[in-house]
Amino acid sequence: MTYVESIKVWGSPPEFALSQIKQVHNAEIFLNALKNPNGTLGVVPHFGNWELMNAWVNQHTHPVIMYKPSKNKDLDRFMLESRQQLNATLVPTDDTGVRALFKHLKQGGFSAILPDHIPKESGGVYSDFFGQKAFSSTLLSKLAAKTQCSVVGLTCIRRADYSGFDLYFTALSPDINSKDLQLSVDTLNKEMERMINVAPEQYLWGYKRFRKLEGERNLYKS
Repeated sequence: MTYVESIKVWGSPPEFALSQIKQVHNAEIFLNALKNPNGTLGVVPHFGNWELMNAWVNQHTHPVIMYKPSKNKDLDRFMLESRQQLNATLVPTDDTGVRALFKHLKQGGFSAILPDHIPKESGGVYSDFFGQKAFSSTLLSKLAAKTQCSVVGLTCIRRADYSGFDLYFTALSPDINSKDLQLSVDTLNKEMERMINVAPEQYLWGYKRFRKLEGERNLYKS
């Protein structure tokens, strides 16, 4: 996904985003997951067009989403208004936001997390990701273990002919709900690899996911 595409989605009504989604695959996986009284977490890597999928997903649920404000106040207001018009409640990426998300899950609600970011020192463990021992977030794993919510993969992939996007829902391993934190994170990374390998060229490799590797290595520095 490019920044231009993001701005286009943010500045357009939900009908535009819906018109770009040409086919939805395995929707029943998502809709059945929403029936879990312990809530549902969507696993959304930095892959494809994750902003575009919100319009379709939020027709079926009212998510609570963690949100890191932009340093640009005008851009921040623009993004905030766009996301809120899609029935989403935005909460900060701090302890207050985590508590709100946990409460929402316990009430049977839905949230989506981009778990392939680089967390703070206290919020991660090292785990294999595309052949590298990368510092990986534990937030989704901890929430899944505590709530025993459903965990579903969500991806929105550009079609080969550039005619639009297809939305995919993926059933993920129940080991993500394990109380063994390392097992959960390892499994989550493997499942994200599986999702990304459908169209690896659409992963946001420019995010520099491998800046913090085991042994304090940074893959982008010599």
